[in-house]
Amino acid sequence: MRVKGTTVLAVKKGNSVAMAADGQVTLGNTIIKGNARKVRKIHDGKIIVGFAGGTADAFTLFEKFEAKVKEYKADITRAAVELAKDWRTDRILRRLEAMLLVADKDKILLISGTGDVVEPEEGVIGIGSGGNYAYSAALAYLDSSTLTAGEIALKSLGIAGKICIYTNENFILEEINA
Repeated sequence: MRVKGTTVLAVKKGNSVAMAADGQVTLGNTIIKGNARKVRKIHDGKIIVGFAGGTADAFTLFEKFEAKVKEYKADITRAAVELAKDWRTDRILRRLEAMLLVADKDKILLISGTGDVVEPEEGVIGIGSGGNYAYSAALAYLDSSTLTAGEIALKSLGIAGKICIYTNENFILEEINA
């Protein structure tokens, strides 16, 4: 699934994980909002969730993921796999068009409606229309700097925002430091 219209980036570096997203919401070729909150903490601030795609769809998936996190006692891998199964097999859920990034202090996971649950091997992953731009920049910063995970996420989103027309420079950043 190709999600158009946002950029969300997750970065893990050392004992820190950060997730950031732009705030732009578009409807066709029109910007309708510039300060949407596409990343947030759940489970008493121990897990960060971010989305790209349809807002109503993403909020439905947020709620389902949060319920799975509670059911599986904060095991985000198990919660993600169970959500992906439901998302792929449920007649209503499978129509949802969004992607989720989830992270805790130990790992980052991408969850998609095609049943994918992917843990990036480099500790960096981006989704949305500007995701690949932010991902590339984050890899470069991760390899060649002493920046924190949060600083890498913000600088990388800044680069994506200069390239991707669906990404603005009004960023929301959430971090977990172990």
